[in-house]
Amino acid sequence: MGWMEQMRIGCEERALAGLAWAARKRGRSDDLAPHLATGIEGEDAAFFHLRRKGYIVVARRWSSGEMPGDVDLIAWQGPRLCFVEVKTRTARDAAPAEITVDSHKRNTLRRLARQYIRQLHQETAPPVRFDVLSVYLVPGQEKEFAHFEGAFGWSEREGED
Repeated sequence: MGWMEQMRIGCEERALAGLAWAARKRGRSDDLAPHLATGIEGEDAAFFHLRRKGYIVVARRWSSGEMPGDVDLIAWQGPRLCFVEVKTRTARDAAPAEITVDSHKRNTLRRLARQYIRQLHQETAPPVRFDVLSVYLVPGQEKEFAHFEGAFGWSEREGED
């Protein structure tokens, strides 16, 4: 990715942050619980992080409408379709954020991924990967990202991914 594209992504990120700041100042921001607002801020940061890495993000907070749950980000990395679960924290605790993606959440993501793939207009399913992207928004520090590509597969059984 060229420097011009990197500059454009940076401008978009700053514009989004500026709009959010202006909405808060005018009292027009969503009345979200603090943990939900933090989650959305982390998803926005993850979106731009992936774009800087060359991913093509095609969906944010995607849900099927037929089953519960959502996928935070869906992106293409070359020919591979990536379903990304974003975990955001405002402090570095003893336990890393990514370990909170339990078997229930992994199964939900798998079901949603199958539903998403069914709607694609392709004869064969693309190669798929499930990622976890931890975002640390520690006040007074730069944003930190820990991207676990292929964090889990289609099955819970070892070696069946």
